[in-house]
Parts: sequence; structure tokens; C-alpha cells
Amino acid sequence: MTDRNVVSWTALIAGFVQKGFPVEAFSLFTHMHRSGTKPNEFTFVSALHACANTASFKEGEKVHGLRIKLGDDIDVCVDNALLDMYAKCGSMDGAFMVFQSMDEHTTVSWTTMIMGYAQNGYPKKALEIFHQMREEGTEPNYITYICVLYACSQGGLIDEGWKYFTSMSDDYGILPGEDHYACMVNLLGRVGRVREAEELILSMPFQPGLLVWQTLLGASRLHGDMETAKRAAERALQVDKVDPSIYVLLSNTFAGLQNWDGVGTVRELMQSRDVKKVPGSSWF
Repeated sequence: MTDRNVVSWTALIAGFVQKGFPVEAFSLFTHMHRSGTKPNEFTFVSALHACANTASFKEGEKVHGLRIKLGDDIDVCVDNALLDMYAKCGSMDGAFMVFQSMDEHTTVSWTTMIMGYAQNGYPKKALEIFHQMREEGTEPNYITYICVLYACSQGGLIDEGWKYFTSMSDDYGILPGEDHYACMVNLLGRVGRVREAEELILSMPFQPGLLVWQTLLGASRLHGDMETAKRAAERALQVDKVDPSIYVLLSNTFAGLQNWDGVGTVRELMQSRDVKKVPGSSWF
């Protein structure tokens, strides 16, 4: 194609991001800018996603600077992409600066800030943002509550976690899904209440999936609870017999207790089922 306009450039950049090639996507964005084609709001969003996916702070700042330089009209989707980029690059100061400058805060804006603070080690700040969100009248959604419960899990905030988990349906009619249950299982596991986490899974009003059993297995490994680990692994394997992460987690639990016979049994089971260990994962 010899005559490339902003639409064709943006389609290429977005395509590379969606297919998991963020470095190539940003290279295209740079080439587009040098060719004299002015990016639009969709181009900026895709370029910022590319930077976020690679935690490329300097490149993200360049995109932000270009957006300011071009003086484009305010677009909340670009602002939200900036929040996501700064958060995933570990710069919550940058994210907060953008957040403060926004004329409009959508549910996505608030949720991105909550998750950003939680992922960057500020769980209590994440909950402060959630409280502010509610005070300003923005309704949280399914994803928002995943982020809130994740923040509680990261901070070991058991009382807050239970409060939000039990009130989400009453306050906003949002029924807890498997992701919410997994956050609670992780929270209970972090504070050593592994058996209580298992009871929570067994009380779920729908069939527990792989995620919650894997989460319980990880918590069991953390606290050396072999019996719960075995039950969690058994349930997880009923859902997916060929997921290598289940076998590796169980093997690592055995290894943590220096149960080498158990490690050997897991390896033999993997071989009999032709399950390949994920590259980069460790048995110990």
C-alpha cells in the first residue's frame, strides 16, 4: 500500500497490539509519526496499549507528550489508556496526574486507578479511590469489584474483603463470579485460613472452575497444607487434566515438605498423561 492514511496506519498498529506484538506496534506508530501522518484518538489508544503491555515508560511518556503537543481534543478513551499505561509502568504519580486533569471520570477510569494502586503495592490507597468513586456517584461494575477484592487480597485486609464481597450484590446487584471468589480464596489463603477458603469454594452457588482450585492449591503450598493441596489438585484435575501448572504447584507443595516420593509420583503422572511442564516454571 503506497497511500497510507491514519485509518490504515491505526488498523495495522491495533492489529499488532491485539496479536501480541506490542514492540512492532510501537515501531509502526513511530514510523507513522515520522511519515507525517497525524494520529487520531484510536491511534493514541493503540500506541498506549503497546507501551502498557511492555511497561515501556519512556515510550509512553513520548506518546503522552505528542498528544499534548498536537493539542488534540480531550478524549476520555485516550485518558483512560494513559492511566493504564502509567499504572502498568509503575508510575502511579503519572497516573494520578492524568486522573486529576480529566474532566470526566468514567467507571473505567476509576477501576483503572483502583487496580493500578493495588498492583503497585498501595492496597489501602486503592480502597480510598473506591470510596471516592462511590461518593462521587459513579457505579462500580463487575470488574471494579474484582480490583477492589484484589486490593484487599494484596493488603491482607480480611475484614474489608468480606465486607465488599458480601455487599456487592446488595448495593449494586452484582452477583459474585468465579473471579471474585478466587480473590477471596487468595485473601483467606494469604492470612493462613486455608480450610476456610476451601469451605468458601464448596459453598459457591455454581460449579467451581479451575481458577479457584488453582488459587486454593497455591495457598495450600504457601502454608504447607498437604491435605488441602491434594484435594484442590484433585478437583482442579477434574476440570482440566492437562494443565501443567496444576502438576507443578502440587509437586512444589510436596517438595516444600521434602516429600520426594510425592514429587516423583506427580512427575510419573504427568508422563503417563503426556503433560509437558511449562518452560520457565520450576519444580521447586
